[in-house]
Amino acid sequence: MGPLARGGQPSTQMSERAPAEDFARVRKERDLFLSLLNLGDRDDLDSFLREALALIVDVTEAQQGYLELYDEFGAPPRWWIAHGFDERQVAEVRSKISSSIVAKALATGETIVTPSAMLDPEFNDQDSVRINKIQAVLCAPVGDAPSIGVLYLQGRVRPGLFDRHERELARLFARHLAPLAHRLITTEQSKQASDPTAEIRRRLDVARVIGTSQALANLLKQVSLAAPVNVGVLLTGECGTGKSQLAEVIHDNSPRATKPFVELNCAAIPENLLEAELFGALEGSFTGATRRLLGKVEAAEGGTLFLDEVAEIPLAAQAKLLHLLQKKTFYPLGAEEPSTADVRLIAASNVDLEEAVRQKKFREDLYFRLDVMKIRVPSLQERREDIRCLLRHFCNEACERHQLPALEVSPGALLAAETAAWPGHVRQLAHASEVAAIRAAGEGSPAIEAAHLFPEQAGSGSTTMTFQQATRAIQAGLLRDVLEQNDWNVIKTAEQLDLARSHVYNLMRTLNVKK
Repeated sequence: MGPLARGGQPSTQMSERAPAEDFARVRKERDLFLSLLNLGDRDDLDSFLREALALIVDVTEAQQGYLELYDEFGAPPRWWIAHGFDERQVAEVRSKISSSIVAKALATGETIVTPSAMLDPEFNDQDSVRINKIQAVLCAPVGDAPSIGVLYLQGRVRPGLFDRHERELARLFARHLAPLAHRLITTEQSKQASDPTAEIRRRLDVARVIGTSQALANLLKQVSLAAPVNVGVLLTGECGTGKSQLAEVIHDNSPRATKPFVELNCAAIPENLLEAELFGALEGSFTGATRRLLGKVEAAEGGTLFLDEVAEIPLAAQAKLLHLLQKKTFYPLGAEEPSTADVRLIAASNVDLEEAVRQKKFREDLYFRLDVMKIRVPSLQERREDIRCLLRHFCNEACERHQLPALEVSPGALLAAETAAWPGHVRQLAHASEVAAIRAAGEGSPAIEAAHLFPEQAGSGSTTMTFQQATRAIQAGLLRDVLEQNDWNVIKTAEQLDLARSHVYNLMRTLNVKK
């Protein structure tokens, strides 16, 4: 008989609650492993890790989670992902957070649970525990000994501890995660072996540059030459190709990396204010100057000044910019004495500066000062093999930024993106990916579909072939014709079409071109 309630009647509350709680736990466990099995179909390691970590954080009702994997036991983590941490906390997690707890889990092969690391005598003397005031912690090695990684969960959504059931779920999850992750790691390593950007990535900090195409590799080779030397760089290419990001990459890999990187879009500043924005101004130098204004040149002292859309600088300001480059001095508005400047200048333009010089819209002497090392940023059309990984990257970023549930990108969406025209290049793809993620999450869809990327096509109801559909049809027809001419020899077909062999295979799959 159960305990007595008030009035002497047996209480049924506990007996009714226990089966309900047991049922909820069994269902949660079932859903966890069904979801983990579905994740096994992923072909992208980053999205797999992101969704897997979000899944176990949700199931265990943790506040934050961190997952890292290694190439081999004892080596530094090669892949990592965090959930629920801000950027500062992520850096802390990777460098020092609760290393003693992680170390014990890896050394013993056991799942470590502590109700409060602050009160646990085994861990409370660790700096990371004291600094971060770590409370409930659950830490499980990924895979059987030797482990290939570690799962770290911290904090609770509701009051209480990680209980025995949640500990067992985390242990089983981490154990079954290992073979799935190992398959993707092997695939990732295989890709990297044939990745033309891999060698450059080992030498440069270019983690934010997404893609593995030959066009991107050629671009990064030029960056590797420009970054370490203190010369001017002129970036050319169409709007939206990523010139601003590339300028920052050059700065981050230069001897000036610890100093400021300052950006000014010359087209975004009214002509009458551009000089003050660039060189600064003394108090009273013009109407409205009620205090000393610091210019971008001064703000970039010791570092890099990036002038985007440099062709938009008026001729009067061009003369002052030329003086800066020649003499390393400049005059703030209203100043009679020059100020010295130690800045590296990187300029970018999406217009033909040589033509602007011929039309007397741009100073020839300034052009030659800027054009010491010219780097052309390729269009998205030239690096079409990168569209798939760019789309996945932007969608993951959007989910994190807007706190959306983790979303995969469907094969249909990948095909639609890869074969679509992107006149706005990487910038347009980034914006479309963000909106697609918001649409998919708003509908409760577990994946981003082609209709989320191109809703105008999905809802038009028109029988007229769209530009993207026509493009895909032309591509499929051309690819089939050339393959048949070459007796379905992919290497010869790739050479004839001037495409990477991997891209031909991707097109055959996405366009459903079969022998």
